[in-house]
Amino acid sequence: MSISKLGVIGTGTMGNGIAQVAALTGLDVIAIDIKDEFLERAKGTIGKNLGRMVKKEKISQEDFDAAVSRINFTTDFDAVKDAEFIVEAATENKQVKFDLFTKLDEIANPDVILASNTSTISVTEIAANTKRADKVIGMHFMNPVPMMKLVEVINGMSTSDETYQVVDELAKKMGKTPILVNDYPGFVANRILLPMINEAVYALMEGVAGVEEIDGVMKLGMGHPMGPLRLADLIGNDVNLAIMEVLHDGLGDSKYRPCPLLKKMVAGGFLGNKTGIGFYDYREDPRNPVARKF
Repeated sequence: MSISKLGVIGTGTMGNGIAQVAALTGLDVIAIDIKDEFLERAKGTIGKNLGRMVKKEKISQEDFDAAVSRINFTTDFDAVKDAEFIVEAATENKQVKFDLFTKLDEIANPDVILASNTSTISVTEIAANTKRADKVIGMHFMNPVPMMKLVEVINGMSTSDETYQVVDELAKKMGKTPILVNDYPGFVANRILLPMINEAVYALMEGVAGVEEIDGVMKLGMGHPMGPLRLADLIGNDVNLAIMEVLHDGLGDSKYRPCPLLKKMVAGGFLGNKTGIGFYDYREDPRNPVARKF
């Protein structure tokens, strides 16, 4: 089954990245969000990202123009009727995803596969909110989507082999490397990554070291391209907290308890890059943020 028109639900960091990559690989994209301002922001981000690729001569101006023309931004949810495949990239919230999949199941054509970019929530649970559980699957892209090759593919208990094969083929068409993992909280990537980030926040809260020092140790000592606190800001501290809560609730082990400082950061709106301030302050120079004192 060859996919030529992709529906993307949600145009935040992950959604606009998925839309950009899909359009660059020749897919027509229907990008849907609940507010025009979200769509405008996504349009601007995609334009900026593609513009940088033109400057670096990674793509031509013709590629830029063609990719932009392939994306239709809309707040009209009924537009998914035209999609041949749908990827949901909304906020990492169970009820939001459950409600979305119930709605998508009612609107989308019966043969359309519904994929979720969920980073932790059970695909089996999501599928239970539809009448097409065999056509529901996890397709977890990594952030930033245009740069990262991995796509975790997660089969729910009812996902068919045919659905998996279509997703595997689509991921490869988009230039990604799909890896199949089982449907457990956090899957593989976040079950390993997020506890590391959470532990870095604990080290900061307990005064073991400062923000720059913690990140410096992990970069220089472990060869990480980015320290865990800088990465936390890039992912979004609200997302980090949501993932830790899913791990803690789903696995019932105290080692996954979210750090109180992480909870406080989210409550105060210190979400990272998306709000201009997190463990670092991005407001004056987003590319060279200043580590905050704690």
